[in-house]
Amino acid sequence: MSFIICHQTDEQLDAALSYIDNHRREVEAEYQTVLKIAQEIRDYWEEKNRERFEQIAKKPPQPGQEAVRAKLKAWKIKREISR
Repeated sequence: MSFIICHQTDEQLDAALSYIDNHRREVEAEYQTVLKIAQEIRDYWEEKNRERFEQIAKKPPQPGQEAVRAKLKAWKIKREISR
């Protein structure tokens, strides 16, 4: 997750928070819409990438990649263990 850092004055921040408080329903509805669209985009790309990754996995390794593949495999195992 990334955050956008904006340098706001105290007055600007107070105005934004006041707007959110005064329009809570609209802000929450818009937020839910944004979350839904983000999930749809994430689902689309996960499916698209899943198909591509399956194609790549079926290909034989290229000569000279043994060391890199071993290092990647070890990294994946370590990552799974630390979860």
